[in-house]
Amino acid sequence: MQYYYEHLNKEQQRAYHAMKVGLQSLAPSFPVPRLSGQELTDIYFQLRLDHPEIFYTEGFHYKFYPDSENVEMIPEYLFKKNKVMEHQKAMDARVKKLARQAEKMNEKEKELFIHDFICQNVRYDKLKKAYSHEIIGPLGQGVGVCEGIAKSVKILCDALGIWCMIAISGANPEKGVKYRHAWNIIKIGGKYYHLDATFDNSLGNPEEVRHDYFNLNDKQIFRDHEPVLWKVPACEDGSGTYYQEKKLSFTKYEDVRKRAAQAAKKGKSLLFHWRGSYLTKEVLGDLFQIFEEEGTKKEKYAYVSLNWPQAVMKVTFEKERPEQQVKMEEANEGEKENDTYSDF
Repeated sequence: MQYYYEHLNKEQQRAYHAMKVGLQSLAPSFPVPRLSGQELTDIYFQLRLDHPEIFYTEGFHYKFYPDSENVEMIPEYLFKKNKVMEHQKAMDARVKKLARQAEKMNEKEKELFIHDFICQNVRYDKLKKAYSHEIIGPLGQGVGVCEGIAKSVKILCDALGIWCMIAISGANPEKGVKYRHAWNIIKIGGKYYHLDATFDNSLGNPEEVRHDYFNLNDKQIFRDHEPVLWKVPACEDGSGTYYQEKKLSFTKYEDVRKRAAQAAKKGKSLLFHWRGSYLTKEVLGDLFQIFEEEGTKKEKYAYVSLNWPQAVMKVTFEKERPEQQVKMEEANEGEKENDTYSDF
């Protein structure tokens, strides 16, 4: 599925195809239709979003001649040709091996398998090595940044026959967003959803995978994501989230109280999504009061970690009063950046 190719004009598609053939053949240089430098840069980037198997190049430069309709594109390869071929065989075998584990699952189960595999087996590469932007990082080394993670999700979806593309948002220095961000849009049951394994990875751990960014609609994802650089399919369905599917999305205080009481009694945590009234400071205070009351009945203290933009919270009940009873979790590309909030 070549989403970005399908949205190019004819001349841009010719450039896309020339790049694809040249890169797949590992050519040291090759002719490409003469377009603007920005167009060539965008097409090169979009090509590799459509084709994560082209993981062995990190940039290019080009030469042009006054009377020619083409430019000579000179790619920058991450590895020498024989090493690229070795990595290609290894990546192909890796993808096929993973896909075999899920080939008998239904569509939703395949999606969950891919998401959870990433969250359980890939850690964020704080050094942002070049290969971490490609599938060879997450699938070969167990490390990656958002681009490499999104590409890994796509190539596994491609192998399992699930429609998937990669969305890209821009930086926003004024809001402290320093880099572009990449995640996936996936088609399940004929409907499009946002899936951000990188953000979920920043919240959870291999023992407890989070699904705060699993099958969100446009309204939900853009609460804490910047606008996309290139047009993507509209994701309109708001009923396909993980927590709704698992009946862990509550609209009533009494439902929250019931589940909190069970968690306090059993000594387990409660992870849920609130979709009642808008999650204001007052609503959060009401919810926290419920947690405190149910904890007190078992002689325990409530401790809450909250992903405010997505209204997802995890409640645990401790025998000793924690210093911070409410911790704000900020999903992001790598390190967690948490503040506290406890004035109820």
